Parts: sequence; structure tokens; C-alpha cells
Amino acid sequence: MRPGDLLRIDGRASVQFAGDRALTLRVVSVSDRQAYDGWIWLTGYVIDRRGNATAKREIYVQVSGLRPAPLLAAQRRSYVRTPARRGVVSGSASS
Repeated sequence: MRPGDLLRIDGRASVQFAGDRALTLRVVSVSDRQAYDGWIWLTGYVIDRRGNATAKREIYVQVSGLRPAPLLAAQRRSYVRTPARRGVVSGSASS
């Protein structure tokens, strides 16, 4: 895990996030604080269905239960590819 990762936190990561308590978390930091083997402390922002950060949380989870979050609808729209423009950029000076 590293800052910027978007994770789905559910019951596989910790029983406290089972069922309707699951959340999507954008990782801000991974703590170097002592933890049981296979567990980590993560700090991040809870992300809603629109892609907005709603709350900052620090959570304790099993690494083996962490999964990448599926892209949110708002993110899918921002990843639409546009053709690359090649050649001279208008307004640029050339020597």
C-alpha cells in the first residue's frame, strides 16, 4: 500500500467493515507503527460514490484482505481518452 491507492475496505480486511460498513478509502499514509504480523495502520479519506472525500479515517486492517477499489463513475468519465495532438503548438515561438 502507498499514498494515492484507492482501496475497497470490507470484511476481508477486518470484521468491523463487514456488510454495509464497507468503504472505499484513498490512502494518505501507511503508518510505521508496530502492528501484528500481516496487519497495518492506514490513514486516508473515505470516498463516496461520486468520488468525493467525506471523512478522514485511520484504520487497522489485514494486508491480505485489501483489494483495489473499482473505478467510480466520476473517475471513469475522467479517464476517457482523447487523441494525442502532434506537431507545432499554436502560439509557440520557434527559432
